[in-house]
Amino acid sequence: MIEKLLPTVHHPEETLRRSVVKTISYRVAILILDFTAIYLFTGKIKIAIGFMIVSNVYTTLGYFFHERIWDRIKWGKITGQKVGK
Repeated sequence: MIEKLLPTVHHPEETLRRSVVKTISYRVAILILDFTAIYLFTGKIKIAIGFMIVSNVYTTLGYFFHERIWDRIKWGKITGQKVGK
């Protein structure tokens, strides 16, 4: 069962569009988590929103470029094989 959650083959090639969609979906989840955590700690909506916005601007860019750089690295990729079943 764990093999289905953590396959040995990830993605040998990734399009820019896929990277953008992954970045957006990840950031939406992080926005919710950031807001929730900061609100629970402070009890203040304005502080939670402020932190959420500032934090997510620079971390979104960081995540996007991290993904694109790693996509160019050949190490650990399996190419020439059909992925999936």
